[in-house]
Amino acid sequence: MANKIILSADSTCDIGPELQDKYNVQMFNYHIQIGDESYVDRLEITPEELYSAWRDRGILPKTAAITPGEYAEYFEKWVGDGYEVVHVNLGTAMSSAYQNCMLAAEELGHIYPVDSASLSTGSAHLVVKAGQMIEAGMASADIQRELIQLREKTSASFILDTLEFMAAGGRCSAITAFGANLLKLKPCIKVDNFDGGRMGVGKKYRGSMEKVLAEYVKDQLDGRNDLVPERIFITHSGSPESDIALVKEEIKKYAHFDEVYVTRASGTISSHCGPRTLGILFMTK
Repeated sequence: MANKIILSADSTCDIGPELQDKYNVQMFNYHIQIGDESYVDRLEITPEELYSAWRDRGILPKTAAITPGEYAEYFEKWVGDGYEVVHVNLGTAMSSAYQNCMLAAEELGHIYPVDSASLSTGSAHLVVKAGQMIEAGMASADIQRELIQLREKTSASFILDTLEFMAAGGRCSAITAFGANLLKLKPCIKVDNFDGGRMGVGKKYRGSMEKVLAEYVKDQLDGRNDLVPERIFITHSGSPESDIALVKEEIKKYAHFDEVYVTRASGTISSHCGPRTLGILFMTK
C-alpha cells in the first residue's frame, strides 16, 4: 500500500483466504435476513444454517445490498487517512450494490468502484488483477479502467444440483423445478458478463452429479485456445470432497493452469443456488 491504494471488494467475490491475504483485500460483508433476525454474511451465519432455515422451518433467507450510507461509512476511514480505494462490486444485474457504491464514491471522492458484471470468483479474478496492478504501481483510475475492460474476459458458470432454492426465491417456477428433479436434470447457469452479470440457463445435463460434472468441465475447457493459464477457481456451495477431487482431475485432462484454487461460496451466493452447486471460473484472452 506504498502508493496509498486500498483494494476492497464485496464479500460475494468468494476469493478465499489465501488470495485475500496475499493481496490484502478488504471485504464488505452483505446482510442476510432470516425471519426477523439479521446476520452478517461469513461472520455470523453459515450456508448450512441458511439451508436449514428453509428446509426445517420454511424460512427463505433474504439478502440485501449494501446501502450508500454503509459504503460511505466503510470507505471514509481510508479516505480520511489519505488513501484511495479500488472496490470491486457484485454485478449490476444481480444487485444494486454497484449503484449504491457509486453514490458513496460521488459523496466522498477518491473511491473507484468497478461493476464486475459477474458474481463469486468471476469477480475474484478482477480482484486479483487489481492486486497485481497495485503492486505494479498503477494509479487507481487506470486500474478501474483496466478492470472494466477485463471483466468481459471472465467466464463464470455453475452446475446446480437442485432448483429448490431458485424456485423458492422466485427465480424459476415450482413446476420447472419439479420437472427438472423428476427428470434428474442439472442445469448449467451461465453469467453474461456483457449484460451486467445477468444469469441464464445454458446446457441442461442429465444423470448423476459425478457424470454431469465430468461433462460440464469438458464442455467448458476442451479444445479451447483462449484460456488464460494463470489460475482457475473451483467454487462450491457445499460440495463433497469427491466432487471437488473429480473436477480437479477433469480440469487436468483439458487444460493446464498454474494455480487451481478451491473456494467456498458466501452465504449470499449460497442462499440463491442451494447446496452442492459447483462451478469452474476462469479468464480468457
